[in-house]
Amino acid sequence: MTEGPRLAVLTGRDVVSLTGDDALAWLDTLVTNDLSALGDGRAVFSGLLSPQGKLLCEFFVVPHESGVLLDVTPGCAGGLIKRLSLYKLRAKVTLADVGVAWRVVWAARHAGHVHAPAFDTAIVYPDPRAPQHLWRGLVPMAAAQALSVDDPAYLAARVAHGVAEAPVDYALGDTFPHEANFDLCNGVSFTKGCFIGQEVVARMQNKTVVRKRVVRVSAAAPLTSGAEVCVGAAVIGRVGSVAGHAGLALLRLDRVAEALDKGEAINAGEQGIDVDAAAVAAYRHAAANRPVIDL
Repeated sequence: MTEGPRLAVLTGRDVVSLTGDDALAWLDTLVTNDLSALGDGRAVFSGLLSPQGKLLCEFFVVPHESGVLLDVTPGCAGGLIKRLSLYKLRAKVTLADVGVAWRVVWAARHAGHVHAPAFDTAIVYPDPRAPQHLWRGLVPMAAAQALSVDDPAYLAARVAHGVAEAPVDYALGDTFPHEANFDLCNGVSFTKGCFIGQEVVARMQNKTVVRKRVVRVSAAAPLTSGAEVCVGAAVIGRVGSVAGHAGLALLRLDRVAEALDKGEAINAGEQGIDVDAAAVAAYRHAAANRPVIDL
């Protein structure tokens, strides 16, 4: 009998609670994704945007008792609570930083393991960004003491499946959801109606080509996080998450395609890299079928 997946703790994540009669409906009017999908062992990956359509925070919305818990980018709990409070008005919602009470956990989801890892008091669900490959969840702090920490394995799994995370793979406050692959990893709804920044997101989805994205890259030697990606003297991106010879990089795909067509080398630091062929092919297809419009 094959052993099932085991939960491991992710360090540094923040947790915010939203409770009250209006919590879920109110939050749904603000964030990028449709929260009606919550429940039955499911969570929702979403983000809060500026009015200009830039990502201010990314998080998982997890059902819990009389409201929801948000699994939030490290260091963002206070800023998220402050920003959400600006929109509170008369809504019956209470926001609180509850990071001292919860730990975020994860597990690899292997073929044949259709059930969530068993652990008392845990809230575990398929990671919406890669539901066939990762589990994710929340465990009360006291119970989490029985679990090990395995950040390196999580990083390797995230890189292998092309799952980007702020701030290492893209900068909060300066990145559109499409550039962070929210449209490819179940992070945004194009049918639910209005939310903050929705007009810009809709325009990128329907009227322009996304020229910059986080994509998988690889090299013959270990990559360095933060290394500039260049074609000749021109900087076209930056390496983010790294797991040995594999990594993620936020790149100008139009410049990548142009370099490949001309036979020019694409380098990260002093070594050549290969860019995910499927991502380049998807860009070429979009560019051939839709005009490029600067936002």
